[in-house]
Amino acid sequence: MTPSFIRLIRFHCFHSIRKKGICTFLLIGIGVNSCSKPPETTDLQDTTESHFNTTLSNKQIMSLILEPASDILWDSGGWVLDAAGYEELFPTTDDGWDYVRAQAAIVAETGNLLALPERAPDNDAWLIYSNGLSDAGLLAMDAAESKNEEAFFEAGGQIYSVCTACHQAYNPDIVNRFDSAD
Repeated sequence: MTPSFIRLIRFHCFHSIRKKGICTFLLIGIGVNSCSKPPETTDLQDTTESHFNTTLSNKQIMSLILEPASDILWDSGGWVLDAAGYEELFPTTDDGWDYVRAQAAIVAETGNLLALPERAPDNDAWLIYSNGLSDAGLLAMDAAESKNEEAFFEAGGQIYSVCTACHQAYNPDIVNRFDSAD
C-alpha cells in the first residue's frame, strides 16, 4: 500500500463517524495484509527434471540444421581466384546480409541445442565446443549486421575450427573421410 492511499482511507474513515468501525477494520486488514508473507510462486528453474524435446539425434542436428546453415555462411564469405577471374562471395544487398545473419543465428543456437544435458556426452570438451560454436555464430551475426566482410570471413573460419576440433575429438572418421578423398 502506498502512504497516500492509506492517508486517503484515514481521511474518509475519521471524518465519518458512522463508518469509523468499518474503517478501523479496513485499516487493520490492510496492515495485516501488508505484513503477510507474499504468495509463493513456482520457479521453473527450480525443477530438477528438464522437459526438452530431444527427439533429433546429434547427427540429425548436424546434418539437418548446422551443416546447411554453415555451408551458406562459408559460401557467402571469402574470395575466389580461378581461371574465370576474381570473385567476391560476400552478400551485395541488405537482404543478402540479413539472410546470412539469420544463418549465423542458426549456428549460434545450434551450439545451445548441442549443449542440452540430454545431448551432451560429457560436461567437459563437448560443452567447450558447443559454447565455441555459439560464440562463433554470434561473431558471424555481428559481422553480418555491420556488413564487415573481414570479420565475417574470420567468423566463418572460427566456425570451421570449432567443428573440426569437435569432430576430431568425438567423430574422427568425419575428418579422416576428407583426408582419404585425395
